[in-house]
Amino acid sequence: MENKIYYENQKLKIINDNIISTSLIDENSIDLIVTSPPYNVDIQYNSNDDKLNYNDYLDFTFLWLNKCFNLLKESGRLCLNIPLDKNKGGQQSVGADITTICKKIGYKYHSTIIWNEGNISRRTAWGSWLSASAPYVIAPVELIVVLYKERWKKTSGSLISDITREEFMEWTNGLWTFNGESKKRIGHPAPFPLELPKRCIKLFSFVDDIVLDPFMGSGTTLISAFNNNRKSIGVDIDENYCELAKNRIINGTNLNQKNLFEGLEIAQINK
Repeated sequence: MENKIYYENQKLKIINDNIISTSLIDENSIDLIVTSPPYNVDIQYNSNDDKLNYNDYLDFTFLWLNKCFNLLKESGRLCLNIPLDKNKGGQQSVGADITTICKKIGYKYHSTIIWNEGNISRRTAWGSWLSASAPYVIAPVELIVVLYKERWKKTSGSLISDITREEFMEWTNGLWTFNGESKKRIGHPAPFPLELPKRCIKLFSFVDDIVLDPFMGSGTTLISAFNNNRKSIGVDIDENYCELAKNRIINGTNLNQKNLFEGLEIAQINK
């Protein structure tokens, strides 16, 4: 069997595999999932078709969300960064449709955070200019839908929270305003900023919990988990993104400090 564990140490693991079919993550083992799945708006990923028929996209969404549901512990939570809607290929209520799929699978709904990306405009068309005939209304925001598996209250794990009073007060307000991330700077077509997983991880998990990103991309969730004393697993179908994530993790965390790097068990596939 081909080794699909691309990189591993005591705190995190990168898996080069398809989240839907991977067998390398135990069921009922994940405390928190923080992810931003493909948006199906024709983003040019290396190994993913981001221009599916909308019904096919929803079928794909059901499959990966169902797999992730099985991976979550009973007290596990999901922070799902998705569009409010989209207008490429026709207007679609993406956020509402995916939330409905989550409920059908068995996730329980907790809340929705509105992320106002201060530096990103979602405008791609005006519709009918200065006319009521067919104007487009486009909101420059994204959603972070917060769901859970069986029960909302967490009573297991370390029970240690590291969130400050100021962070708790600010982040429990469901309107988050911070800038998006630069595609050019990161080298990935759809990165999100460290601030997003940082807030989700500190607000919704305990120290030493296991955090999963099933669409790891450039590894932002894993960096944030490591820097905030959580364990993490990232899955990506594309080997180039696994390499990008590995390099960002080594350069963006204290793994590159010799005294912390020594003694870690590192496993990397031979290319």
